[in-house]
Amino acid sequence: MAQSIEPNIADLANGWLKSHKLNYKLEQESLNAEIDKALDDYHSKNGGAGGNRPDAKLLLQDKSFNWFPVLIEYKGYKDKLVKLDSDGKVENRTSKNEPNFKNINSFAVNGAVHYANALLHHTSYTDIIAIGVTGYKDEAGKIHHEIGVYYVSKSNFGVGQKVGEFTDFSFLSSKHFDAFVAQVKTLSLSQAEIDKLKEQREREIDASLVKLNNDIYQNEKGLGENDRVYLVAASIIATLGIPNKVAPLEKSDLKSSTEAGNTDGDIIVRKIQAFLKEKQIPEEKKNLILRTLQNTLTTENINKVSDGESQLKRVFVKIVDDLGIYYKIGLTTDFTGKLFNEMYGWLGFTQDKLNDVVLTPSYIGTLLAKLARVNKNSYVWDFATGSAGLLVAAMNEMLNDAKNSITSPDELAKKEAQIKAEQLLGLEVLSSVYMLAILNMILMGDGSSNILNKDSLVDFDGKYGFGKTDEKFPADSFILNPPYSTQGNGMVFVEKALNMMHKGYAAIIIQGSAGSGKAAEFNKKILKKHTLIASIKMPIDLFIGKSSVQTYVYVFKVNEKHEKDEMVKFIDFTNDGYTRTNRKKASNNLKDTDNAKERYEELVNLVRFGKSKLKIFTENEYFESTINPESGTDWNQTIPTDTKPTLQDFKKTVSDYLAWEVSNLLKQRAKDETLGK
Repeated sequence: MAQSIEPNIADLANGWLKSHKLNYKLEQESLNAEIDKALDDYHSKNGGAGGNRPDAKLLLQDKSFNWFPVLIEYKGYKDKLVKLDSDGKVENRTSKNEPNFKNINSFAVNGAVHYANALLHHTSYTDIIAIGVTGYKDEAGKIHHEIGVYYVSKSNFGVGQKVGEFTDFSFLSSKHFDAFVAQVKTLSLSQAEIDKLKEQREREIDASLVKLNNDIYQNEKGLGENDRVYLVAASIIATLGIPNKVAPLEKSDLKSSTEAGNTDGDIIVRKIQAFLKEKQIPEEKKNLILRTLQNTLTTENINKVSDGESQLKRVFVKIVDDLGIYYKIGLTTDFTGKLFNEMYGWLGFTQDKLNDVVLTPSYIGTLLAKLARVNKNSYVWDFATGSAGLLVAAMNEMLNDAKNSITSPDELAKKEAQIKAEQLLGLEVLSSVYMLAILNMILMGDGSSNILNKDSLVDFDGKYGFGKTDEKFPADSFILNPPYSTQGNGMVFVEKALNMMHKGYAAIIIQGSAGSGKAAEFNKKILKKHTLIASIKMPIDLFIGKSSVQTYVYVFKVNEKHEKDEMVKFIDFTNDGYTRTNRKKASNNLKDTDNAKERYEELVNLVRFGKSKLKIFTENEYFESTINPESGTDWNQTIPTDTKPTLQDFKKTVSDYLAWEVSNLLKQRAKDETLGK
């Protein structure tokens, strides 16, 4: 086996650093301590990589005063620069979504990217440069080296992107570093790459959540289902932090003291208090959140110290270690949905109530927002908001529209703030689920301004819950997945919401029986004021593993009476292009096997523009017909079967008859001949 020349590579790299006055031995001690602590935490969670450290660490600042940690790893063998997977990404995870320590320990770039992820998880740095250097000696003793420079950031989910080709470290010098940062900022991921990385992270978060749930259930006695939800919400809020204002709560900040006012629970409560204050969350909302979380955080049992540590600190550490990486690298709706789906499994609902709180998949939330024609100027509400997943989907549509249509950075920032603060409203009556909605919207950056813990059927008067409390919320988009156990399978929510709107569109997903008889009286009242535009039959396995009811999506135009001659678009969407499984050990339970993304796009166009947009769908999956506004039971129509016989049918019938006649004649002749003998 070839002899390692790692010392030679280290000397070569150190020479580059020194020549550009970048002597890593003189770096800030605080950075050393911060990185070492982050790596200790990361290794204790992941195991297997020992106490390994990068060979060199730097902290560089660009002209905009942004700090960039630079982590450098040396390997002294040929072909040990980087190990990539089949998609060309740094392969630091196994097929089982566990750390691939063989690659991390053997390849320079893989090791550097591994260390960079530790910083993403356990520090406030969000942009890190990971560098691998390797080389070998040829027969003449000449050293040949290679450099791999990768950008690891929350924007690329920690996977790392190659920056470019480099032959030495001069790009880190003060003369060239700003140009290098500019080069880094041009890096982007394609939508296909983003989707793939999201799928990978979803699989990882599934495993982490199961592990977390099992750990708490098996090892932490005395914690009820709601307590677990509140502890996750509290831990995440306390560790988010606000740059230059509120430092994220660190595990080391919890001292497990028994001193009054300084228990671990008191410390977490104070951190949440500071966070909510800086977020400028309305006083009433802030007090409600604090009251709810404080009831769990400050109980005597959870703060009792045993073996030098409180139960609260143990649980806090587990939450940060298992989930921290996902919200540190930029939690999206997909990750949030996974988090809340698992949390719902923690809540002690009866089976009927469980069906009422089944989460809508994120891609269905996006579909509903598109069908309700949500744009940057929409005002969107949800009368049974659950974890606020539908509102998050609508918010993303609004923000995307704003980015695509507003060219002034100042105007865009102003509009984004307005969307998050004023253009979304949700109501949720269950307090434990309500806390999930609060956490969801805080993670998405809106401050949860108008998420209300109210019964939308009894306590809501249509006004803003916070801020403009004297003003009506000017809703023009309504999206909903209602609790099916309420009146009319949930159509009672639809009637109330639509009747409080003056214009706009609505898209709801609901149990199919609501359109075929169970909600007839509500449906008739709805059609006296509003128009049913489309009825969409959804896949039966849409909520696989959670519920098995047949669902439909109904789309309405608000404040326009449904006339008896109004044409309704009936669409069979049971083949939406996705294949679903419910296997706990499956690497991916949702696979695009038949142009799913294109099918969803075509569905939106069919509802908006009609049959002219028919491409992937067959004519057996789309037809237009009328309904009886006085019935309320004919919303789930299927394409009529044409019973009129064609000429081909006639020919086939005649052919079959003649064949039968000939067969009988031959049989009779054979019989006669037999008797004649």
